[in-house]
Amino acid sequence: MSAEMLSIGVLAKRSGVAASALRFYEDAGLIRSTRSAGGQRQYPREVLRRVAFVRVAQTVGLSLDDIRAALASLPQQRTPSPEDWQRLSTAWQPMLDQKIAQLKALRDQLSACIGCGCLSLERCALYNPGDVAQQRGSGPRYLLGDKPVQAR
Repeated sequence: MSAEMLSIGVLAKRSGVAASALRFYEDAGLIRSTRSAGGQRQYPREVLRRVAFVRVAQTVGLSLDDIRAALASLPQQRTPSPEDWQRLSTAWQPMLDQKIAQLKALRDQLSACIGCGCLSLERCALYNPGDVAQQRGSGPRYLLGDKPVQAR
């Protein structure tokens, strides 16, 4: 194997990502490998940065589809440059701000819910009699910011 190519075991060790996850990333089109004469996966050293990019993007809550789209926007499957990262991270900021707001609302509602012990279904922000919240759309409507009175 050339000095510029990494086996899946070396890539797993260097990146801190399990070999099974690397195979999954490859199947998902996030990274690429070539095969040795014996059929073993070999990765160019630059894949370390792509794997780091995937891990950071997952950590901030991006889906694999979002990550795949971001990596597909790079010419010739190259590794993201600092300029690429700036462009992509700026584009993700509104989505991240929304997720942060949702998590704060969830945190605040859960502490209130725990505080009351859910003894009053009349005041509980999560109580959804007759599944009326489904009229507002899918997902946890009240945790997404809908008020119970909006669904009635």
